[in-house]
Amino acid sequence: MSMTPPHPGETVRKDCIEPLDLTITEAAEGLGVSRKHLSALLNGRAGISPNMAIRLSKAFGGSPESWLTQQMQYHLRQAEEEEALDVKQFASA
Repeated sequence: MSMTPPHPGETVRKDCIEPLDLTITEAAEGLGVSRKHLSALLNGRAGISPNMAIRLSKAFGGSPESWLTQQMQYHLRQAEEEEALDVKQFASA
């Protein structure tokens, strides 16, 4: 199995906020969210919601779908690596 991709908040920090030399406060104000909310995302304590995906898309580019896809891939890989699922297969895959 491949490794878990970085949390999307890490991508936001490294690819969007840092290159523009924005503070978290400046970025939060520009996104129209609280500093606390953005900090939680950047530190992996919160994920990208559909609302945040739209905000990120408008502020930094990329489609809202691409931002949500990053979040989904992160959660899916985490589940594949962490969950020992006891599941009976009913049909051939």
